[in-house]
Amino acid sequence: MAKVLCVLYDDPTDGYPTSYARDDLPRIDHYPGGQTTPTPSGTDFTPGQLLGSVSGELGLRRFLEGLGHTLVVTSDKEGADSVFDRELPDADIVISQPFWPAYLTPERIAAARNLKLAVTAGIGSDHVDLEAAIAHGVTVAEVTYCNSISVAEHVVMMTLSLVRNYLPSHQVVLDGGWNIADCVARSYDIEGMHFGTVAAGRIGLAVLRRLAPFDVTLHYTDRHRLPEPVERELGLTFHADAADMVPHCDVVTIHAPLHPETEGMFDDKLIGGMKRGAYLINTARAKIVERDAVVRALRSGRLAGYAGDVWYPQPAPADHPWRTMPHHGMTPHISGSSLSAQARYAAGTREILESWFAGTPIREEYLIADAGGLAGAGAHSYSVR
Repeated sequence: MAKVLCVLYDDPTDGYPTSYARDDLPRIDHYPGGQTTPTPSGTDFTPGQLLGSVSGELGLRRFLEGLGHTLVVTSDKEGADSVFDRELPDADIVISQPFWPAYLTPERIAAARNLKLAVTAGIGSDHVDLEAAIAHGVTVAEVTYCNSISVAEHVVMMTLSLVRNYLPSHQVVLDGGWNIADCVARSYDIEGMHFGTVAAGRIGLAVLRRLAPFDVTLHYTDRHRLPEPVERELGLTFHADAADMVPHCDVVTIHAPLHPETEGMFDDKLIGGMKRGAYLINTARAKIVERDAVVRALRSGRLAGYAGDVWYPQPAPADHPWRTMPHHGMTPHISGSSLSAQARYAAGTREILESWFAGTPIREEYLIADAGGLAGAGAHSYSVR
């Protein structure tokens, strides 16, 4: 029997919900392009419940304990005496989310003598050291596409919020004020702007499709160029790299995975090549940008705004400079953890576990590393040193 160690974020401050704002979710059975949503043999939760926090347990306890496995769920993941570190040495499977990542470093992987499978309940497995996982024969899987559209919607929201100066204007209302000039002095239309995305995979392409009706000019860069009919349909301009693209854009959004080729990409030099007054949005991974370069660019006016929901580390410390830098629209890492997305990534996690326990192949599109190398979606998106 297996020991499953699951790391999830804390419950709401006022307790686990006993009711919800809505009674149901729209039924979605496939994603753009035809990939089906997760297809486990069953689920032990109601879609629309809070599943990503400790008490939600991703809806896995009845399933796992019914098979005789042990499930340990915790939010305590930092420090040598954390519950995560104490429970890790004899864990067979580790599950965590990108929003509250259990960082599987080479040292932790080496200490986890029984570890065979690391599952990301969501998208993005860079919190797992893939090189170490491959060396130790650990399979890494994630629920590909489960929250891609959720993140794309978040990006559109952040784009409009920054450009239209929504958050400061809302604060005027909360403060009892009505000074319209204060609100509109940094407010613009996005109509006619040039919008560029770094990477145009599932999320990046979904963002481009959602922004096209706003009558913007669309640009992208990616190591995998999109098919010509897609470029023609959306009027896309392809650029060989980010340095070539960003001087043309009023808004740039980042959707690349974090790996050695992308870490630190947006440094002082690349940000310095952007248009003065451009906006930068990052819902990919925090380490794709240099933390202090963003702060300097906002303070100097090189950037008119920065928004995102990815930080390093996560959770971010109270004194993280992104909390207090000017003209930002940061959120905690929530873009891919809507209640709608949780229903899909919880179901996908169970589907992966069902395949693992049955000894049947995990969906190719869910695999990141397997059989001693990058595999499936991982081979397409990631690189190792």
